[in-house]
Amino acid sequence: MAIQKNTVEKTEIVNIAENRRARYDYSISDTYECGIVLLGTEVKSLRARHLNFSDAYAFLKGSEIFLIGLKIEPYIYGTHVNHTADRTRKLLLHKKEIQKIQREIQKKGSTLIPLKLYFKNGRAKVLLAIAQGKSKGDKREDIKKRDADREVSRVMRRG
Repeated sequence: MAIQKNTVEKTEIVNIAENRRARYDYSISDTYECGIVLLGTEVKSLRARHLNFSDAYAFLKGSEIFLIGLKIEPYIYGTHVNHTADRTRKLLLHKKEIQKIQREIQKKGSTLIPLKLYFKNGRAKVLLAIAQGKSKGDKREDIKKRDADREVSRVMRRG
């Protein structure tokens, strides 16, 4: 008689970077986890957290999605085969997800922005969001709401 073990797969997630400014500048409607096509030296630079994606955005070209503006610094121990910092990188999504994103962008006039870069089980992933830009008034309302929530939590702690 064979004994089966209940094996639960643990997903190990290691954050690389987060675009905190995106949640301030945009209202986010939907997010997608997608893979990213990288070169070997780019992966090594990501592990060392040598990147900047504050100005990054994604766009649809045909039936593929590409990421522009993600600056991964060249690997310091790289040779003549090192990557360029500002190259366009392809994102990996299922065909149905790409079609859904395409419909949503055409309908709402939204944009695609990366929110987070991380390693999931050793593979680089990007959290991509469909977002609409906020106006100055919306940003002020968010700040007022956040301050009011802080004040309520202070009062509740005091009793």
